Amino acid sequence: MAFPLFNSIATWFLKKRIHQIELFVKYPNEVQQEVLQDLVGMAKKTKMGYKHDFSSINNYKVFSQRVPIVQYEAIADDINASRLGEDNIFWPTPIKWYAKSSGTTNAKSKFIPVSVEALENCHYKAGKDMLSLYINNNPEAQLFSGKTLRLGGSQELFQDEKSAFGDLSAIMTDNLPLWAELNCTPSLKVSLMSEWEAKMKAIIEESSQENVTGLLGVPSWMLVLLNKLLKAQPNKTLKDIWPNIEVYFHGGVSFRPYKNQYQALFAQHQLQFYEIYNASEGFFAIQDQNNSDELLLMLDYGIFYEFIPFGEDDSAIIPLSEVLLGVRYVLVITTNAGLWRYKIGDVVQFTSLSPYRIQIAGRTKHYINAFGEELVIENADRALSMAAAACGVEVIDYTAAPIFMGEKTQGSHEWVIEFKTPPSDLEQFTTRLDESLKSLNSDYEAKRYKNMTMLPPKINVAKEGLFYQWLAGEKKLGGQHKIPRLSNERKFVEHLLSLNT
Repeated sequence: MAFPLFNSIATWFLKKRIHQIELFVKYPNEVQQEVLQDLVGMAKKTKMGYKHDFSSINNYKVFSQRVPIVQYEAIADDINASRLGEDNIFWPTPIKWYAKSSGTTNAKSKFIPVSVEALENCHYKAGKDMLSLYINNNPEAQLFSGKTLRLGGSQELFQDEKSAFGDLSAIMTDNLPLWAELNCTPSLKVSLMSEWEAKMKAIIEESSQENVTGLLGVPSWMLVLLNKLLKAQPNKTLKDIWPNIEVYFHGGVSFRPYKNQYQALFAQHQLQFYEIYNASEGFFAIQDQNNSDELLLMLDYGIFYEFIPFGEDDSAIIPLSEVLLGVRYVLVITTNAGLWRYKIGDVVQFTSLSPYRIQIAGRTKHYINAFGEELVIENADRALSMAAAACGVEVIDYTAAPIFMGEKTQGSHEWVIEFKTPPSDLEQFTTRLDESLKSLNSDYEAKRYKNMTMLPPKINVAKEGLFYQWLAGEKKLGGQHKIPRLSNERKFVEHLLSLNT
């Protein structure tokens, strides 16, 4: 293929989408109301539609009064019935695929429905938009003169009698449109390998021979791949192997703990970093500006958004038109895969209302609040980055949990941190981390006041590869599996500490 010509054609095609994005940016609430009416109208003859009389729902107020807010457990029976072949339960078109969640803190698997509409009008559409926004912001980009290295999770699909299930990345790879397949590496055969170590080796062997111009994947696992690549070619830098690489599209976990490592690895490149916010339940937001940590909420993917202020009950739910800046919200979605007012478990906050831009503030279940400190992942990520920068070290992975109060002892937080190179003065790093957490979280600061409620954090330096060892032992090696960052109980930390000896 003549890649320069392909680059020109692809760039022209993708830029045509920008005016549609500008339309929902200009009329966001109108577009969201239209999405809601389309979803309700589409599903009015489903079991869900008859139960809540979708035919007579003509505005958001009626919708919010009729349809209950749910979590997975409330719809699990309907999803299981759908997987066994019963159609038209929550969505009118047959559901062929189910994205199996990796379960970061809960061993119970979740099977998220993926409809044809969700695959085409949400996930694949978002993939094109990710490229469109990058190209629009970088007119001289030559992304399509080479290939993008995609690193998904476990690509194995399992077939039931009536449906298929696996990681979302497996479902997407197995159904990739031709345009996406032509411009990606590794090949479909390698991408569909299920054994992680063998797959990493095959990706390195195949992709190191390609002109890779972009990367796409979860930061933690992409870093593992890049380090294995450099180890396999010890006399070369990434500039030697992929001289034309220009952008890394990342998502899945916070990029903040990894950014310094990526900047060091690509010091010889003018690399752009673009964040995306996607999940098994849908694709929600994309970074739309160079050098930004804000994500544009994508409003025309067949997803209707609602928000509950973090810490309040479901009755406080509001539509997009009523959100405020700086407030942390629990995300609730209604989708073109048949999820109706579904609590996804993510917490976001708005950084801009025109257009609507967000940052991911953590998870509803991934926080520490043993003493009223309300520590969320966003605080932990930022504080670690600040402490690492101050002490000149790099953090590879981490987790934290409370040390509960005793009869005569105050509480605290215990951290397990894997460093690229451990700090020469661990006490200094601990102090920096503590000070950073105080500066970012007033509740934490109050509980740490004069050591009255909480003592300074306790830090355990993890041996090299500790978190990788845990993932391997749990059979969770792969791009969509994540380390539980914060927990209100000590089970995970205790297990890691036992492995660390």
